[in-house]
Amino acid sequence: MLATMATKRRTLLVTVATAVVLATANVSRGQQFEIVEATIAELQAALASGEVSSADLVDAYLARIAAYDDNGPRLNAILRVNPRARDEAVALDRERRERGPRGPLHGIPIILKDNYDTADMPTTGGSVALAGLVPARDGFQVRRLREAGAVILAKSNLHELAMGITTVSSLDGQTLNPYDLSRNPGGSSGGTGAAVAASFAAAGMGSDTCGSIRIPASHNNLVGLRPTKGLSSIAGILPLSHTQDVGGPLARTVADLAAVLDATVGFDPDDPATAILEGVDLPSFTTALDAESLGGVRFGKLVELFEDDSAESAAVRVAEEAIAELVAAGAEIVDVAVPGLSALTSRASVINYEFKHDFIDYLQANPGAPVTSLADILQGGLYYAGLESRFRLRERVGTRDGSEYLAALEWRAILRDAVVQAMDDAGVEALLYPTMLARPSRIGEPQEGSNCSLAPNSGLPAISVPAGFTDDLLPIGLEILGSPLSDPRLVSFAYAFEQATDHRRAPALTPPLVDGAAPPPISFETLARAGTTAPPVARARFTFDPTTNELAYLVELLDIPADQALGATLHAGASGDGHVVVTLATPGQVQAEGRLQLTPVQRRALEQGNLHLRVFSLPDPAGLARGRLQLDRGVGGIVRRFEAAPHEGAR
Repeated sequence: MLATMATKRRTLLVTVATAVVLATANVSRGQQFEIVEATIAELQAALASGEVSSADLVDAYLARIAAYDDNGPRLNAILRVNPRARDEAVALDRERRERGPRGPLHGIPIILKDNYDTADMPTTGGSVALAGLVPARDGFQVRRLREAGAVILAKSNLHELAMGITTVSSLDGQTLNPYDLSRNPGGSSGGTGAAVAASFAAAGMGSDTCGSIRIPASHNNLVGLRPTKGLSSIAGILPLSHTQDVGGPLARTVADLAAVLDATVGFDPDDPATAILEGVDLPSFTTALDAESLGGVRFGKLVELFEDDSAESAAVRVAEEAIAELVAAGAEIVDVAVPGLSALTSRASVINYEFKHDFIDYLQANPGAPVTSLADILQGGLYYAGLESRFRLRERVGTRDGSEYLAALEWRAILRDAVVQAMDDAGVEALLYPTMLARPSRIGEPQEGSNCSLAPNSGLPAISVPAGFTDDLLPIGLEILGSPLSDPRLVSFAYAFEQATDHRRAPALTPPLVDGAAPPPISFETLARAGTTAPPVARARFTFDPTTNELAYLVELLDIPADQALGATLHAGASGDGHVVVTLATPGQVQAEGRLQLTPVQRRALEQGNLHLRVFSLPDPAGLARGRLQLDRGVGGIVRRFEAAPHEGAR
């Protein structure tokens, strides 16, 4: 794994050396085009006007990857950069000048989850067992993206072989959540989710077998659609379960999602599930977008998916408030129950029965594969340890057509019919529930609270859209599930909700670059006084890194002997009368230094001037001596960026 990661970094540094130079050079043109949070439409407008080229966009995104994936917060979202991305962009720029653009994705950089086949780069599934596997041809959706003029910028990390929802792999390790580095980014498409949230590309591709698009969408404040089974092809996606697998985009806006869907859905003779599209006019997702589409629509609140043993009040509250916002936008909400939903859903999963044989089929179709089966991976120890029990369970499966498997296939139809019938009986167009009933778990802890199973086990489409933030500033998604092939309608609902609420917020840890590099740490000084005219009793020097939330400090007590020193603390609140955030110095210390990892909420307090140093001594045991921590408001764009984030009244 270390050798592979070193190779990735070497490739990245060589590729990005040019990018940083050019990104810096762009400043001399005048106002540099800012790619952070830029939509596909905005990128196309800049390309059409000549303000930027596709090569410029590649350079700019690669500079962000260099600054924030292997450095700074070290998100570890990108597994491999495409070394030919800039050359492809240059060719597309030439084509634009000579013949005009192919369409909305012409020259637009896109990231692929590394279970999408690419003939010019390895497809590994995040597994050391497949580190050298280069497929013979691109997968269907990759071909469609290239035909649309998209630039394949990089491939992202994933939960190994798509078998989990926290995104850790034997090939590239753990991906971090850009909203809180102590939390997971969801999975299995967590690398794509973290990368798109951090503006490493315009959009990204994921796959979803039981939540692997929608969970990262929820955890990273993105929009992600699990399409109706058969609307998009899975040919050329490393399989987990051919019955449940789908592929599709994650994006920062619904319009961006629609643009990528328009380029990638469609009939594929290599995927039998897409036969549902034969003789059917393909939808235009972009045309379906309607900011007024919520007016008069009747939704069902699926009560069973608001409660389970892992439900958190914080996550449920965000979803409940999002439903209230739907009502404010003109929708009608009624409670809906599906009789026996939990039992039906649990019986309809086929992942455990299909993976072993689907994986063998995939490897046989790639003669250069270094292994031939899951058994080879187990025997060679070529896997992340946390997956061993799951691997062994799936390796024990016997024939392809065992009775339990056939029964599960029948239960899928029963589940789908029961859900559609419940919707019809209630007179609702779609069902609503939290994408996740729990906030992103801490790194190394299991992720609880997933509502992932209903859509994949029934084959019905579902979209996750940003619903808001918890009090500790972690994103939560609202899921909208519809009837077969109602995907354009779901996307339109999500668009109208997005336009009415604007819950999308960029992660503070990956701000715009400054002269092609991450903003430098900010140093400042605080003096603690017992009053505005009193002499200072302590001096504290702080250095804050806006890309990691690390706060380094050196506190010195002035004219307070050690036997009278009681401590120095940081307090929250506008006047410093709030709770203790952290202890900087203990009794007897007249000098203390160290480093703190601020939480997102503590960072917010720092940026708003709501952190105070307080000093306690025998002459002043009440800690009246205090001083405000005040960032330089003009450095690095820190405060400006935070003012776009949730405020005190937000979730």
